[in-house]
Amino acid sequence: VQLQASGGGLVQAGDSLRLSCAASGRTSSINVMGWFRQAPGKEREFVAAIYWSGAPPLYAEPLKGRFTISRDNAKNTVFLQMGSLEPEDTAVYYCAADHSTASRIINYRFSQEYQSWGQGTLVTVSS
Repeated sequence: VQLQASGGGLVQAGDSLRLSCAASGRTSSINVMGWFRQAPGKEREFVAAIYWSGAPPLYAEPLKGRFTISRDNAKNTVFLQMGSLEPEDTAVYYCAADHSTASRIINYRFSQEYQSWGQGTLVTVSS
C-alpha cells in the first residue's frame, strides 16, 4: 500500500484546512488509516484514525471537536478536516495505513501499528 498526502499549507490562526491521503496498491487489505503529526523538536503524535469497516473513528482527546477524520472508500482516500487552527497545530502531518493480516491486540494510537506511511504534508499556522 502506497500513500500520498496532500493539502498542507500556510494558514492563519482560526482558519480551517483539509488534508487528503490517497491510497494505492493493495487497498483491499486496508484495515485502518490514521493521521499523525510531528512538530519541530517534538515526537510524532497520534491525531486520528478511521476504520475501513465503518466503526467509530478514534481521536486524540485534545483535538476532538476541532478535527474530523472521514473517508471515501470508493476513492481509497482519507481526509482530515481541521478547524479553528492554532499555531500549536503547526507540524508535518503524516497519513498511515494498517494493512496487516496478523492477529494481534491493536492500539491504533501507536505508530507501530501501521505498516505504510505517506511522505508528510506541512501545515503552518501563523498567529
